[in-house]
Amino acid sequence: MRALILAGGLGKRLAPLTNEVPKPLLPVAGKPILVRQIEWLKGQGVFDFVLAVGYLRHKVFEALGDGRKLGVRIFYSVEEEPLGTAGAIKNAEPFLEDDVFVATNGDIVTDLPIKPLLDVLDNADAAIALVPLRSPYGVVEFDEAGYVVSFREKPVLEGYFINAGVYAMRREVLKLLPPKGNIEETAFPQLARQKRLRAVVYRDVFWRSIDSIKDLEEVEKVLGNGA
Repeated sequence: MRALILAGGLGKRLAPLTNEVPKPLLPVAGKPILVRQIEWLKGQGVFDFVLAVGYLRHKVFEALGDGRKLGVRIFYSVEEEPLGTAGAIKNAEPFLEDDVFVATNGDIVTDLPIKPLLDVLDNADAAIALVPLRSPYGVVEFDEAGYVVSFREKPVLEGYFINAGVYAMRREVLKLLPPKGNIEETAFPQLARQKRLRAVVYRDVFWRSIDSIKDLEEVEKVLGNGA
């Protein structure tokens, strides 16, 4: 089974860090995001990777090569222009040879296990990982009399879940993908209507999306330098 990492984005919100370095190569606690992702999936038995690259792709080629130094095989699917998540997966179709593959956004750091996603494909064509929604703000709690009783820093909002950007899919899904566009707006809604898309909820896992310099700083604090 191969894993596809969507690593072609511009990373505009992380400028100026991404002016010279593609977002997936930004170091997090001393290690590039892409390296962390490859090690995460390699630890679960994935040794073949397809990297969907675009912006500053030569930097990725130089840094990771054929994957040998990480103990894996790396293939590259090149985007000449931004294609969106659906278009990037569709563009990588020649490299996705097996019946089932894993796909992940190239800007997340996580330790979630992929087996639960694969297990539910017995009666679905795709599965999407969900994680609890964490408030971007601190929450102030107060009593009926109006006195503040506590401060909670960015709590998890119970009952709400977000797309973790990690998927397992059957190759059949590739037929539904447009050459350009986002999978969340194209194939996934269609699969959901047909009851062919499963949700897998992860609660006790580490998951962070690196979308801004603030995110980068927060993950650095959690993982610690050199972790």
